[in-house]
Amino acid sequence: MFDLNIYAAGLAVVLALAIGAWLISIPARNVSLVDSLWSLFFLILTMVYITWAPTLAPRAYIVLFLVTVWATRLSVFITLRNRGQPEDRRYQAMRAENEPGFWLKSLYLVFGLQAILAWVISLPLLGGILGSTPLGWLDYLGVLLWLIGFGFEAIGDQQLAAFKAHPLSRGQVLDRGLWRYTRHPNYFGEACIWWGFYLFAVAAGAWWSLLGPVLVTLLLLRVSGVALLEKDIAERRPAYRDYIRRTNAFFPGPPRAKPKVN
Repeated sequence: MFDLNIYAAGLAVVLALAIGAWLISIPARNVSLVDSLWSLFFLILTMVYITWAPTLAPRAYIVLFLVTVWATRLSVFITLRNRGQPEDRRYQAMRAENEPGFWLKSLYLVFGLQAILAWVISLPLLGGILGSTPLGWLDYLGVLLWLIGFGFEAIGDQQLAAFKAHPLSRGQVLDRGLWRYTRHPNYFGEACIWWGFYLFAVAAGAWWSLLGPVLVTLLLLRVSGVALLEKDIAERRPAYRDYIRRTNAFFPGPPRAKPKVN
């Protein structure tokens, strides 16, 4: 079941939220605020879809609960991490490339773009909420996949934060905990979360929402996730080259042994 009016209402709300955040970012000269806002876009979209839905099945409340837990944790984590810090170097580079007038360009290059991406990615949330079919095994599998993803993302974030806070970690590479099995446990977790939401959508008959998890996965692997983060990290931290050689980039797996020297 797809309702264009409800879907369009979600777009209008997140664009209004993006404009408000953009206005706040102008005097601060810091667009990193959008990182804290990213997960909240989905919470707002979920609330819009639920508010406008003609009827609500139990699945809708499960989706709302899971989105609320995920979005709140991620937003709070990023906000605390960025508190008192300068603008993220990704946005600093974007600012330098788009001056003069980045303050205006950031409205569509940063805030508007992320709002629209969130809107497209939210298709499984819309499908899961509007569906009226009874709960089934796909829903339970969706919960399991979401739990796995949430664990990887939350634990991975916490392990990295603790590593960075330790004074002896400067210049070192985190290769313990979840980071021993994948170079990006938080990104892997994020992908699992969205494929979990897609299972809810499929259970509700909304197979057409496939674009959401596919887009998330592509962004994490090829655009703003793994590819962007590792673009020059080996040059800045030579030890990362060995970490790349022995550790999977995305999907968890046992670390590879060092080659024997004859």
